[in-house]
This record gives sequence, structure tokens and C-alpha cells, in this order.
Amino acid sequence: MSVGPAAEPGSDVTDGTAPRPRRRTVLAVGAVAVVTAATALGALALGETRDVPAPAASASRAGGTVGVLRETLVDRSTVDGDLGYGAESPVLIRATGTVTWLPKPGTTVKRGSQLLRVDDRPVVLLYGDLPMYRELGPPAPPPPTASSPAPDTSPAPTPVHGRDVRQLQTNLRALGYSGFSVNGVYTSATARAVRRWQRDLGMAATGKVGLGDVVYASGPVRVSGANVRLGAPVQQEALRSTGTVRRVTVSVPVDEGSWAVEGAQVTVRLPGGRSVAGAVTGVGQPTAGSEASGGAETVPVTIGVRDQKALGELRRAPVTVTYVRRQREDVLAVPVAALVALAEGGYGLETSSGAYVPARTGMYADGKVEVSGPQIRAGMKVRVPQ
Repeated sequence: MSVGPAAEPGSDVTDGTAPRPRRRTVLAVGAVAVVTAATALGALALGETRDVPAPAASASRAGGTVGVLRETLVDRSTVDGDLGYGAESPVLIRATGTVTWLPKPGTTVKRGSQLLRVDDRPVVLLYGDLPMYRELGPPAPPPPTASSPAPDTSPAPTPVHGRDVRQLQTNLRALGYSGFSVNGVYTSATARAVRRWQRDLGMAATGKVGLGDVVYASGPVRVSGANVRLGAPVQQEALRSTGTVRRVTVSVPVDEGSWAVEGAQVTVRLPGGRSVAGAVTGVGQPTAGSEASGGAETVPVTIGVRDQKALGELRRAPVTVTYVRRQREDVLAVPVAALVALAEGGYGLETSSGAYVPARTGMYADGKVEVSGPQIRAGMKVRVPQ
């Protein structure tokens, strides 16, 4: 049985034989239809390798020609996300007293600046991973003793030392204070630097750092809100904070998250239609799904946006993230509309001369399809209906 193109639905055969259905089908180019069809159509292949003569009826096929291109096909998909500064976390305050000053929401506090004031004393942000857990200062002098002609042989007091002292010294050095060693020992030289720092802050120059005088964080803190009012007693969780850089968070079903690896490049579409480049910076642990996800487990994915200026004044907004599901490099491709469903099964391409050659189909993406076959080569012209 000869193999030929099938007619459009409703067309008639005019070669003297009885009319019969013809299967030539122009496939939809819509992205959703293409991706859905890829699974079923990609498995079909042709055993024929000879040219298939076109019937006379095909002469009426109108359209132009396109070249078979060698290129990379990229199958993209989208997921909804949220732009923002990330989840809030409490700022733990160890000071006691009355709140006398609070920063405005959205304020970014850096090293050496005050987070709030308690009893009109600043509570200062410093950088480090070890929380403040004790007062730091020079060793206390020995208690006075009764006068005696014998020399004082009592041992010298042991200076305060430890990781917390080194952390304080590191911050003092970063703030421009010098004259001491960053060695983890609270020497008299360290105390002198602390007094200079306290005077610059408008505090009493005691040379000691109280438990509630400083708060340590890994870096700058963006104050997102306060849990206390002016004039109220300070609470341990007096402030709420977020990161200082805007990022995108998405929840991805576990079975669709293979693309979500650190460094994966994505495109973030903002309200209004603008798009910015992004990259995956973190992938969390699977969590139980919500009603919106049908109860399926999801993975939280964080996406960084390097060009923060491109985000404009947006602080929080819904966004759409486009990512690459898969791609095929260095393949031959044609528009999906160039495929012709052949009468004996499978697909072919109509050359510019009107002959039909069989084609094996592969990946579908962006209105194009991967094709291969003994008679298909880069640059050849094939017909595409209008």
C-alpha cells in the first residue's frame, strides 16, 4: 500500500477512485498543546526511507517554505512565586527597661548602628554568630587589704577571655578602633577601645559591655516591624526582621522539582510585564502540601535576583518564574506545522519540490519539533501551510 499525505478533513479525492478519509494533519502550534502532544507523538517513527510521491490533490496545499535548522530546543515551564524579603524572624533583645526609640519599618541597620533605645541607651547591632551571654570587661581589681609592710603576693586577676571577647574585638577593629590585639583576651587596651566606642555612641564610658548593650547578627538587619510601643517595657522579641535583599520564593511539587538545583538560571516576570534574570540560591526540605497543591508534597525554592535595581520600588508582589524543564542541543528542528501525518502512520515533511520524506519526531518546544531521518538534513527547505 502506498504511503501518502492525508487530506484536510472534508476534502475529496479526484483521482477516479472512491473517496476515502485522508489523514494529513497540521498540528496546533500552541505551547500547551505541543507539550501535551510530545509524549504521544514522540514515540512514533517511520520505517520507510524512500521519497513518497505526493498525490495530485496535494498540489493545492498553500503556504511557504522554511529551512530545517540545527539548534537547541528548550522546553520551558512556569510556576507562580512571591517576591519579598523572605520570612520574618525575631530580634532577641537582652536589655531591660523602657523603650524610648524605635526604627521605622523597612529600615536597614548595619554594624555599629542602633536597633532601638532602651532607657535612652542604644542597643547596638554587631556582626557575629555567638549570642551575647555575659557582661564583658576588664578584670576587677583585688579587694583592698589592711596595710601591711609585707608586699602584696596575691595573684593577679585572670582577664576575661573567650570567643565572645574575640568577636567583640573583631567588631571594634571593623568599626575603626585600634590600639589592642584581636586575641580573645579582654585586656586594658581592649577596655580603652571600648571606652572610645562608648563615648562616640553617647554612652557612659565604662569600658564594659553589658549583656543588653549589643545584639549580634550574621549581617545587616532589615527591621520589618516592632512588637512593642514607645514607652512600654522592652520585650525579648521586641523587633521583627528580614533579610535585606529581595528574593523570590516558590513551592514546587516534589515530582516536578528536578530543575531546582542551586545555580539554575530562571526568568522572573514582574507585575506589569517586565522580566528580570534570577538564579536558584536555595532548595529546602519537602513539606506537606496545601489544598492549592492538591495535598502533594512540595519543596520550597529560593531564587535570587542579582540586579536589585531592576525590581524598582517593588517590595512584595506576586511573580511568575519561568524555568527550563529540559533541553536538546544540536538537533534538527522545524515548526510543528511542517509535520504531515502520513496515511500509513507516522509523520513526514513535504520538501520544496513537493515530495514527502519520512521524519522521526523527538522533543517539542516553543512551537518547534525535533526531526530526524536519512533524508533530512540541515538547510533543506520544507513546506509549511499558511
